[in-house]
Amino acid sequence: MTESHESAGPGPGDANFAVFPDREDAAAVARCFARPGLRTLSHPSGRPWLVGHWHDDEIVTARAGSTALTLIGCCPLDASGLQRHAAKVQDLTQLDALARALPGSFHLAAALDGRLRVQGTASGLRLVFHAHIDGVAVAATRADVLAAGLGREPDEERLAVRLLWPVPHPLGEEPMWRGVTAVPPQDALIVAADGRTVRHSRWWSPPEPVRTLADGAPQVREALTEAVDARTRKGGVVSCDLSGGLDSTSICFLADRSPARVVASTWPGRDPADTDLQWAEQAAGFLPDVEHVVWDADASPLVYDDLLSIDDLLDEPTIGVMDRSRVLHHLPGMAERGSRLHLTGIGGDHVAWCSEAYYHRLLRTRPLTAVRQLRGFRALWQWPLSGTIRALADSRPYGTWLADAAGRLRDPQPATVSTSLAWGMPPRLFDWVTPDAERAARRALREAARGVSPHHPDRGLHSDLEQIRSGTRIIRQWDRMAARAGVPMASPFLDDRVIEACLAVRPHERVTPWAYKPLLTAAMHGIVPEPCLRRTNKAAASMDAADGLRAHRADLMALWEDSRLERLGLVDGDALRRLAQRPSTPGLRDAILYSTIACEVWLRGLPPVKKSGAEPAAPPL
Repeated sequence: MTESHESAGPGPGDANFAVFPDREDAAAVARCFARPGLRTLSHPSGRPWLVGHWHDDEIVTARAGSTALTLIGCCPLDASGLQRHAAKVQDLTQLDALARALPGSFHLAAALDGRLRVQGTASGLRLVFHAHIDGVAVAATRADVLAAGLGREPDEERLAVRLLWPVPHPLGEEPMWRGVTAVPPQDALIVAADGRTVRHSRWWSPPEPVRTLADGAPQVREALTEAVDARTRKGGVVSCDLSGGLDSTSICFLADRSPARVVASTWPGRDPADTDLQWAEQAAGFLPDVEHVVWDADASPLVYDDLLSIDDLLDEPTIGVMDRSRVLHHLPGMAERGSRLHLTGIGGDHVAWCSEAYYHRLLRTRPLTAVRQLRGFRALWQWPLSGTIRALADSRPYGTWLADAAGRLRDPQPATVSTSLAWGMPPRLFDWVTPDAERAARRALREAARGVSPHHPDRGLHSDLEQIRSGTRIIRQWDRMAARAGVPMASPFLDDRVIEACLAVRPHERVTPWAYKPLLTAAMHGIVPEPCLRRTNKAAASMDAADGLRAHRADLMALWEDSRLERLGLVDGDALRRLAQRPSTPGLRDAILYSTIACEVWLRGLPPVKKSGAEPAAPPL
């Protein structure tokens, strides 16, 4: 196995690549992907195996006999350790256990006797796609790479689906181009020795939630500590968000125990009622070796900032563009202070807490416990008794729920109690979406409903996995933007081992009306000082969103003046332009523009497609 490259490419944090079988026809396809600056990892034959961008710090390779293994991303396993694993591999399914054991966040690629295996993470933060290009099965970590190789335009029906709010499983996982297939996060892609036959092989399943909080908290502490150590063990300078919330505060204290020097970053909220700064300063007082940088609240970008100049190459629309400027704004300041990596607390809300939908099953298995807790939730969230009873009595399977939602896309959103205890929030379309787009979205929903399976039969665990995976699809794009900005980001809460440790704890102990994030509080006892663990809320940043609408109304108007979505007949441009002139319209406070803006910004950023025929398209690796 050899490696050649014309340059080292970008810095850490933006690894992406395509994978090719060891065949001559595959080598011919791989040559269409070759561009200056790309790196190549070769099969023993000399033919390309991996082609793409990665940094030396984020790749580990090993070879033993006819087995080759590669880890790309963050993993503390070194080459000698990977070599020992490679020497034991006699079948690709043996790698299931390895993938379930290693800490960090990475892609795993393997070659054995002409067969290939490629997988990402169960979280969905690192994805795998595949397509047949000139008859050859090619895998890639980005869908647009394969679409460019096929010379395909985005599919208009799939664009219509992305106008839904929210986009439900399984439609949210579909690539934007027909002919490109997504590998579910819990599966690995297996390519046969003929280089054409592919299948998906399940390697991950969520744990049964049977641990008590007392038993589970040490497991969460260990997994989160390993996740932070994987990023900080090499020392240097790392920066951390320190919002004052439990999630980022936990990451800061764990990073402070490492060999790295830590710089903590706090953006105070604009809202006078926001207490983030007070909590952050209290935490910083217990971290004398940490440099604490407090930014000017009025200098922080607002939601909707800079939408017209976004030029990141994204392989799907993402509502993350709304907060792009806010996410990236402080990274140059962290780079000036020497930071090589920025750690966030993103994901704590996704894994340390959980969905109230677990109580649907809990009511049937532990009715006394469920009733006591549900009384507390009714008081906390002001759920009406009649609505609570109806939601708990609703036993529709997921496919039926999805099919029913297809017929109600223009209805008002149901009551909060209904969405909290159901399979999720049912998708909706808004007034500016055209009837043609509505028909396409409804058709896709009904087609998906016929054969769909939920993430898990328990609607609570389904909801948790849906929240995690819809969140990682946003963070996946932010990570690429941050690497491009010069300081890669990492979110340790979203490592698979951390997710597993959290999901293994009994849901009625993870989500309870009587305590805020009790699992994380218990896990961090003895690491985070007790005064910092007493916070029971978080800032909402609603003022930044409302102010952003008013401040950027001209940008929104410009966005709709030459709307790509309008050209495709998917939205009513006049309706959107009228809304841009009325930024204080009450409905806009509920983020109803997000999915439409995400699609519009994504379409504007697409490179032109070169049709098959003359010169091959240049995949955006």
